[in-house]
Amino acid sequence: VQLQASGGGLVPAGGSLRLSCAASGRTSSVNIRSWFRQTPGKEREFVSAINYRGGDTSTVYRDSVKGRFTISRDTANNTVYLQMDSLKPEDTAVYYCAAKSGSASWSWKTYHSWGQGTLVTVSS
Repeated sequence: VQLQASGGGLVPAGGSLRLSCAASGRTSSVNIRSWFRQTPGKEREFVSAINYRGGDTSTVYRDSVKGRFTISRDTANNTVYLQMDSLKPEDTAVYYCAAKSGSASWSWKTYHSWGQGTLVTVSS
């Protein structure tokens, strides 16, 4: 599966951005689509995931983004979105989308498909 992320940019604190992650290739081979983020010198951290196995959909978020970020999926074009509202300076990072099969995981090491990063900068 090939992933293409987009949508990053510079926004003031309190603003919003929507990230997109388009998938191509063997998209039927994955059922977990996730977002991670990384800042210099730190390990890549889990942000959110959507699991659409068997027709059911479930989502999960890290605590610091609950209520502010929303992950969703457009099945028609194999795209996953991350709507980010009420952004804070601490949300500044390079955001990566990822995909895997099986169960959702918070460990970036378990994902086999990655998009290129998209930079999100939130100014104070």
